[in-house]
Amino acid sequence: MSKLDWQLATVTAIRSETARVKTFTLSLPHWTPHLPGQHYTLRLTAPDGYQAERSYSVASPPEQTGEIELTVEAVEEGEVSGYLFEGVGVGDQLEVRGPIGGYFVWRSATGARPLLLVAGGSGVVPLMAVLRHRQRAGLHNPTVLLFSIRTPEDVIYQQELETLTATDPTFTLLLDYTRQAPTGWTGYHRRIDKALLAEVVGRFEASPVCYVCGPTGLVESAATALQDLGLPAEDIKTERFGPTGG
Repeated sequence: MSKLDWQLATVTAIRSETARVKTFTLSLPHWTPHLPGQHYTLRLTAPDGYQAERSYSVASPPEQTGEIELTVEAVEEGEVSGYLFEGVGVGDQLEVRGPIGGYFVWRSATGARPLLLVAGGSGVVPLMAVLRHRQRAGLHNPTVLLFSIRTPEDVIYQQELETLTATDPTFTLLLDYTRQAPTGWTGYHRRIDKALLAEVVGRFEASPVCYVCGPTGLVESAATALQDLGLPAEDIKTERFGPTGG
């Protein structure tokens, strides 16, 4: 079976990450190991034959065999995300195909190099697959996740990221609140810009490989700033998303 063939996956678990984000665990009859950064396409078919497709990054590591996790943000008036949030339960089946994508992927064979992950909102999803794979592979390359979110209620995977921070001295979590920060917050509280990225890059002893994922504006400005700071273009991988209708 080709990874581009459609298959029926069974929903085995649904977990709320935030008020607007859920993770769906899907059991696949024809599971294929993926690379962190790859995605699956999900297709919904209405009784009248109308179909809608959306692509979602895989959040789970390739070591999680036989299943994948897709973390989905509810988009206002989004027909696919709306259905997933309101109409799908454990035991239901969803049509998917994948894994897809070869550019925005991280291979653990390059795990000796420092790693800078820059995420905006749900752009953290494929980067979480990177972090989970890195942890499962037992790698200890210096790694920083710069995670831009609007408010404290928007931190996806918060508990897992805090646990990783507490247990892995080679991993650093830098939260950046763009609207409302927690009371007494002394960390970043502004848009990601060149000056902020210069501070973060300065944490590394050697030039890091960078993965940037999030809204188009953030990704483009961050990638440009990283190049302006002297990082080679081939070491800056980007994945962006914009309004898609959900």
